[in-house]
Formats: sequence, structure tokens, C-alpha cells
Amino acid sequence: MTPEVNLLYQQACSAEYKEDYQTAVQKLTEALKLAGNDVMLYTKLAGVYSEMGEYDKALAAYGKVAELKPTDGYIYISVGSIYENQGKYKEALEAYKKVEQMCPEYLYNYLNIANVQYQLRDYKAAIENYNKFLATYSRHSEARENLANSYMNDGNYASAANEYENLYVKNPASFKDYSNFGLALYRLKNYEKASAFLEKAVEADPDNITARISLALSYQELEKDDLALAQYDVIFRQQPGLNSLRLDYGNLLADMGKDEAAIANYRIYIQNYPQDARAYQNIGVVYKRMNKFDDVIANYEKALELQKDKRNIDLVEDLAECYHLKKDYPNALKYYNEVLLVKKDDYNLKYNKALVLHAMEEYNDAIAIYTELLKQKSDDSAVKGNLTAALVALGDAYYNDKNFSLATSAFERAVELDTKDGYAYYGLAKAYRACELDDKAATAYEKAIALSPENTEYSNEYAEFISATNKPADVTETPQAEPPEIKDVTLSMEQSAPEKTDENLTNKSLIAKGDENYKNQKYDDSIKNYQDALKINPSDEITLLKIGNIYKIKNDNKNALDFYKKAIVVNPNYADGWFNLGLVYANEEATSKAKECFHRVITLDPGYGYAYYALALAYDQDGDEKEALENYKIFLTRNKDEGVAKTVRERIKALEK
Repeated sequence: MTPEVNLLYQQACSAEYKEDYQTAVQKLTEALKLAGNDVMLYTKLAGVYSEMGEYDKALAAYGKVAELKPTDGYIYISVGSIYENQGKYKEALEAYKKVEQMCPEYLYNYLNIANVQYQLRDYKAAIENYNKFLATYSRHSEARENLANSYMNDGNYASAANEYENLYVKNPASFKDYSNFGLALYRLKNYEKASAFLEKAVEADPDNITARISLALSYQELEKDDLALAQYDVIFRQQPGLNSLRLDYGNLLADMGKDEAAIANYRIYIQNYPQDARAYQNIGVVYKRMNKFDDVIANYEKALELQKDKRNIDLVEDLAECYHLKKDYPNALKYYNEVLLVKKDDYNLKYNKALVLHAMEEYNDAIAIYTELLKQKSDDSAVKGNLTAALVALGDAYYNDKNFSLATSAFERAVELDTKDGYAYYGLAKAYRACELDDKAATAYEKAIALSPENTEYSNEYAEFISATNKPADVTETPQAEPPEIKDVTLSMEQSAPEKTDENLTNKSLIAKGDENYKNQKYDDSIKNYQDALKINPSDEITLLKIGNIYKIKNDNKNALDFYKKAIVVNPNYADGWFNLGLVYANEEATSKAKECFHRVITLDPGYGYAYYALALAYDQDGDEKEALENYKIFLTRNKDEGVAKTVRERIKALEK
């Protein structure tokens, strides 16, 4: 630099110091006319333009510096800073990355990179670079605040809370970020501590709605309902249109027993968010408390409609109970059955189902469930009482149909339960009398009279019976009848009828013969054996499935489909029938129907592993990689076949590329 150029440079520096930027530019421009390739002059000119806010000119000057001195990575610090000031964060990041490449020893650059990544909402990358920076400059409080905020935005509330905690402990007097610290603690369900910091946030800034909302929710979780209510009052005064909060507010009001106010807020929420199933469920809970079952049912069913993909089974159970209370037994039964597909061993659910079947006069089905429950809890007096009542009602139904043998069996089972109901013995007496078992009838009449001496109907009919049979009456002594053998409860009259015994044996032998022929690959003979068995019991879904399987082996898809369909018509809950039907549809390339079948299998039996595999293959064939991948992964959690698992893992690996 010549003395003349140096003088101009010094004059420019003096003018810059005095913030006389125009003079500084003028002096530097004159100097550049004399020394056009001087890096220092261009660097100074770029800096002056930057201070003037003339960013494009500054960048042009830095560009000239880069041409003259391409190895100078530090100029990109200034370039990145200019882009940051312009809000051009991608360009700023590119400049700072050049600094990282050219000047890796400049560790402060990690802060520049992290700040830009934070602005670009690339929080994971920002976190990485803030930590790199803090590894050297650990006391840099601004970087730690930004790191904490990055953790918050990335959803890593534990790390955010830890950073905020360190900042607060080191310097509580200067700590200001009470709101975010409180929110992080709230997300971590540390409601007590969260409320303490959120109170500070609201005290520092009464208009901080975000802090107030988190504070109200924290109070709500701590069951400090009055404090929560006070916060909601302020929130809605400040922002009455904040309808996204109406659900939580409604929940608070419901917990406080303010039912009408809760319903009003739920309705506002539903108007604005009509697809949120939670609102319909919660308003239904309030209506249930008010015994408004029509409103409960309407809202529960809307909630379940919105939960098509993942129905809340507890809500389905609640809905079943509402229909039960309304005495809408068909709908109650429908929903109890849905719940029992999931809660297969739930004692109370089975009992409720039995009560519904009992009320629908489906006595055999109710009796079967009552009997099963008594095996689990023999001392359950309610179940025992209802079983007795169902047997008596069944006996009456058989008696009125003049099926006296079955009536006798039902009444005998009722009295075996050591009932104190005189009517059970009275019904048994009439059934015995109709079967001309006069001695047993007399004994049953006497027991009925002993249990219900005030019922003149029993004594009058007994007197008429004695007169008709010309037998002496002896009411004072009650002879004991031989206890009848306890019979297994069945689901239908046909199954319990004794005349079916020989046929059942024949049916079993035919099926066994068919199984033997199947093993020996005598498929036509096997089909004939199974079809002969079906003539005896046409509702045997397993035998129907076996015939379908043979036709499937013979590649006769038409007949295979026909018999699989018959199997699921006989038993709509037959998971194997639905699965094999789906396999045939898949062979026919009717993937839509195949998928429906496999979904039905999973609904009936969520642990049916190969249904997920078959469903994944169907989706894979349709090109739906997302659904295929999901079902392949579920299959692996339910599979024990390592050979298939290996194939599935390879396919998952291919889909995830």
C-alpha cells in the first residue's frame, strides 16, 4: 500500500469511526482507483457498506475479496452475518459452512451455525452445534438458552428442563424464561413444580396467555380446581375466541359438578372441532351423570364413528351399558359382543351379556353364560339367582309349548341350585304331572307349598291333583325327591335333546373317516364323508372349512369360496373361515376382498399372526408400501416361524430403503 493509498485508508477509518459512512466510502473508492487489487481496502469497504445497511454492495465487495484471496475463510463469517440480517438463513448457513470447512479451528462458528439452524427450525442440527459450541464455551448463557429452546421445540422436554434448571440455579436473579421452563415441566407431568414457575411467568407478564393456559392445566392436574377456574376466567376475558381450550375447560367444569356449564363449553368446542371424538365422549359422560341416556348414546356413537380405525373399547362397553339401562337389548347385545372380542375373560361383561340375553328370552344362551360364571365364582348369589330365574323361565316356555320333557329338565336344574323360590317347585310339579310322574309331582307340590305357604294357587292345585289321582295328601311331611343328575347347559334345544345322541356319534365317525381319507389324499372320498356328516349337522363350520380346504388343494377356487362362505355364514365369528376365504380371494387377485377378510380376522382375533402377514402381502401387491410395512412389522411380533420371519425382515429392509 503506497503512502497516498494508506492516507486515504486512514481517512476512511477515521470517517467510519465518526459514523460518516459516505465519506468513508468515498475515500475507499478513491484508494481503490489507485490500488484496485488491495484486499484490505475491499474488506474495509464491505464492512462500511454492511454498517450502512447496504447489504448487496457489501456482499459484492466481499465477493471481490474472495476472488483476490480465495483462501480467506474468515470473510464468510461477515457474509453469513449479512445474510442473517437479511433473513436469508439458508444462504447464511451456506456461508458459515464454508467457514467450518476452511477454518475448522474457529470453534465460535458452531454458535453461528446453530443460530441459523434454529431459525430454519432444524432443531436437531441446532442442538448438535450448540452442544459443540458449549463444549468449549460452557459459560455462554445465551447459547444455553438457545439450546434449551431448541430442545423445547424438538419435543425433548427432559433435556430442555435440565438446561433451564441449570440456568436458573446459576443465576436466578437474571433468569427470565419462566414460561418455557414451566411448560417443559408441565410436559414432563411435574405439575407442582411447573405451576410454581408458571406463576412467576404470569406475574412477570400478565398477558402471557401461553403461560396462563399451562398454569390452568397444571392446576387442573393437581385438582386445584378453584385456582384453575380463576386462570380460565382470565384467559377467556383476554381471548374469548380461544375455543381450542374449551374441551379442557369443559372437563374442569364437569369435574366440579357444573354440568350445564360443562355441556355448553363442550358444544362450543364441537362446533369448532367437529372431528374430535374426545369431545363427544366427554359430553356423553356428563349426560350419563344426568341420566339423559338418549343424549349419551347419540354422543357416544358419534365418538365411535370418529374412531373407526381405533375404537375405544371402554367407550363401547359404556355404550352397551347405556343401551342396557334403556332396555334396548338388541343394541346392548351387539356392543357387549364387540367388547367381548377384546375382553374375552371379563366376568362382569359376560354377566351383563347374560342379563341381556335373559331379558330377550334367549334363555339357553343366558343359562350357558350363568353356568360358566358360577364355575368361576360358585358363591356369586346374584349369578346363581339369575340362573335359577332363567331356568324357571325356560321351563315355563317349554311347558307352554307342551315340551314337557325339556320343561322337567329345566325345572330340575333350577331346584338343584337350592332355590328358595316356591314357583320353581310349582313349575316342576306341573311338568312332572304332565309326564305322569305323579309321585314326583306330589313331592314338588309339597315343597312349593312349604316354601310359599301364602300362595293359595299352589295348595288349591295340589288339592285338585290329589283328588284327580285319588292319593292321600300329607302336607306335614315333605319327602325328598332324588336329586336329578346335573346336565351340561347347551346353547340350543336341538343340542340338548337326547334323541340326537346316536346321530352325534354317527356324525363324529363320518368326520373321523373323512379326516383319515384326507390324510391319505383320497380327497373325493373325504369330501363325501364330510358331506354325509353335514347332513346330520349342517351347521358345523369346521367341517365346512375342511371341505373348502380340499377344494383349495384341488385348485377349485369356486367351490373353495362357496364352502368358506358357508362356514362364516354358520359362524360369523369364525376367524379361520375368514382367513381361508381371504387366501382364496388373494389367489384370485381380488385383493380388496382379501384385505376385508384379513381385517375381519384381526378384529376377531388380534393375535392371529398370519393374518397380518397375508394382509401385508395384499397391500404390498397393491403398491401400498406404508400399510404393507406396518403389517409386516406387526407380524414379526406375533410370529414363531423363523423361516417366514427371515423373508419378512428382508422385505421390510427393501421397503425401508
